[in-house]
Amino acid sequence: MRTAITGTIRNAKLARLATVGGTAVGAAAIATATLSGTAHAAETPAKPADKPVSVQAASTTAQHVDAQATKAAKADAHTSKAKGSSDNLDGWIREARSIMQKHGIPGSYDGIKRNIIRESAGDPNAMNGWDVNAKKGTPSKGLLQVIQPTFDQYHVKGTADKLTDPVANIVAACNYAADRYGSMDKVDSAY
Repeated sequence: MRTAITGTIRNAKLARLATVGGTAVGAAAIATATLSGTAHAAETPAKPADKPVSVQAASTTAQHVDAQATKAAKADAHTSKAKGSSDNLDGWIREARSIMQKHGIPGSYDGIKRNIIRESAGDPNAMNGWDVNAKKGTPSKGLLQVIQPTFDQYHVKGTADKLTDPVANIVAACNYAADRYGSMDKVDSAY
């Protein structure tokens, strides 16, 4: 969403650059010509009295697009705050680390993320249906591919009691890794 908003703001600013008649050079000229088949930078600055009505309308449209993009960005920020910080991988890791710090469980952001990417590619609902654990009826699940008995043993009170809950999965896996290896940071393969 932010990329689209940023792109919309950038397009509006480039449109305004083209409509005020300023000479655009380098990347701005290329972007202006690329973004709009009819928008070209003028060779000489136009005087305000020389602006046709359509240029004034384009400027007003660019301001409207810019205002809409700003409003959408504010709405997106408000929605993110309302949902809390745990609506994506970054938020899940940060929330898990906050809980881990309260319980003395070691693990760096980078160490946790590296293992998550290797184990589940960041999918909180990932499930391994082929390894030895799956063949025994207890497939690894979640961001850090934890089996249910391990989750039950290393679950930290105050987190969700669900194996595929992203924060609970991270905290339990890091609690297990701390007990077994000293820290999730020391885990470089399946654990």
